[in-house]
Amino acid sequence: MHLLKSYINFLLKSQNQHGLHSPFVYDLVTKCFYDKKKYPAYKLLEEYRKSLLQNKEKIEVTDFGAGSRVFKSNSRKVSAIAKNAGITKMRAKLLYRLVNYLKCKNVLELGTSLGIATSALAANKKTAVTTIEGCPETANIARQNFEKFRLDNINLEIDKFEEVFKKWRVESGEELGKRENRKENRDRRQETGKIINPKLPATNYDLVFFDGNHQKQSTLDYFRQTLSFAHNDSVFIFDDIHWSPDMEAAWEEIKNHPVVTVSIDTFYWGLIFFRREQAKQHFVIRL
Repeated sequence: MHLLKSYINFLLKSQNQHGLHSPFVYDLVTKCFYDKKKYPAYKLLEEYRKSLLQNKEKIEVTDFGAGSRVFKSNSRKVSAIAKNAGITKMRAKLLYRLVNYLKCKNVLELGTSLGIATSALAANKKTAVTTIEGCPETANIARQNFEKFRLDNINLEIDKFEEVFKKWRVESGEELGKRENRKENRDRRQETGKIINPKLPATNYDLVFFDGNHQKQSTLDYFRQTLSFAHNDSVFIFDDIHWSPDMEAAWEEIKNHPVVTVSIDTFYWGLIFFRREQAKQHFVIRL
């Protein structure tokens, strides 16, 4: 019932490309969102999904997020996970187009699952993708498929998100002597709204895809922890922003953060940009 009410409200507020007063958003919508070209990479995405839908293996899923509205048990068939919990065909294609249109070289994904979205992020072999998954069983299936489809531009980390972030901080030396600098950077970011980039991790990311935890506090925590990975032209994409009242509250807080200048609500996804040259604007766009 909540999703239905949210969708009706979304439709009442939403628009298409007409009337968009931001050249950046207008071009993004017309040249990427509404791009009808059939890219050769779409065949890879179809085959990847098909492979999972044909996989009848049963695995034990470790769920660190908000749980499932479909499954009553953590023992699930791979094919059922792909069918009911995987990213849709339309959104997988859009994810691929976004990576290409925005010329993303380094991408971070929080929540690999079976790797359907990961395959879309990595279909452009010039893009380096780091993806984190907390469940060893689903990560193992994803790893097998990455190898099967020769997606060798993917680095898969298997652990809780916060543990991976902690490991990156240790490897970068931050935990060994940069705590004061980190605090100063955080304070400056809160005061000025400017993005500060400490060495955490070794690279910044052009795109970060959040698809691993549909709870308000966790979503906000991961958003704050990954802010230091962003640069002026980065895009953060949040999945299922209307999943629950709590997720909608998280989305409102995220899009109104001082460092965010542009937000786009597509109902299933929320996109934010950090373009300092742009006036702060919020858009609700029908796909």
